[in-house]
Amino acid sequence: MAVVKELIRTEENGTISFGNYELDQKSKLSDYQHQGDMYKVKTFREITKLERNGMFVYESVPGTAVFNLVQDGSTMSFEVEGPEDAQITVELESDTEYEVFINGSSTGKMKTNLGGKLSFSPELGNTAVVEVKIVKC
Repeated sequence: MAVVKELIRTEENGTISFGNYELDQKSKLSDYQHQGDMYKVKTFREITKLERNGMFVYESVPGTAVFNLVQDGSTMSFEVEGPEDAQITVELESDTEYEVFINGSSTGKMKTNLGGKLSFSPELGNTAVVEVKIVKC
């Protein structure tokens, strides 16, 4: 896969893809409409951040490219790539336990904090694309 040159896009399957870790300077795109929600993306080599309706959804340090992001009440899944290992933070339900799967293997159960944030660090870089699935327990 490659970075998302247009910063954010809707895929044919109804998911969204976003992020361009190849940019040297911060770029952002606001007011991107998808399934009735408004998205805002900020991305470059050092960070990628996504907001939906003004609320935090995803952040990675350093920047990444995210493909086929889909989220419902109990699951969030996406594919991610980047030039090096990244710290990824997503927002889910607060004070709730989730199981995180990376490339189909469970990394264990984690509980979100009171703000609903969950952080993990998949190994990126030499790996082409890493599949992430977060499931509410």
